[in-house]
Amino acid sequence: MPRVVPEQRSKFENEEFFRKLSRECEAFVATGTNLSLQFFPANLHGDQRQLPAREYVDFERETGKVYLKAPMILNGVCVMWRGWIDLQRLDGMGYLEYDEERAQQEDALAQAAFEEARRRTRDFEDRDRSHREDLEDPVVSKIWD
Repeated sequence: MPRVVPEQRSKFENEEFFRKLSRECEAFVATGTNLSLQFFPANLHGDQRQLPAREYVDFERETGKVYLKAPMILNGVCVMWRGWIDLQRLDGMGYLEYDEERAQQEDALAQAAFEEARRRTRDFEDRDRSHREDLEDPVVSKIWD
């Protein structure tokens, strides 16, 4: 099952859900959307968590605010959440943008997975056909025994 949908950019640009969230707004929760942002979780290989770079978590850009950037796959589309949170009031603004670079990487992974599945299916069909031919022609199967 691929992690992303075909035509990610089109889905991002045309679905109302993404259009709403791509405009800077004060509260995603008003749209019924709650995001749990994780910055650099431990990866599948068990490596240690990394500290996020200033590009992703910036406390120095403006006093009293933290600026955040979080890549994710949302509804099959590679996006980047960008925003800020006021450290006193714990409110802020944020929006989603399409992540073209990650979308291309995920599309390549999906295509590779599709090609591998097609290769395995073809190999299985070839073995199955060969097995059926051996069963149909007992003389040939005796020669190989």
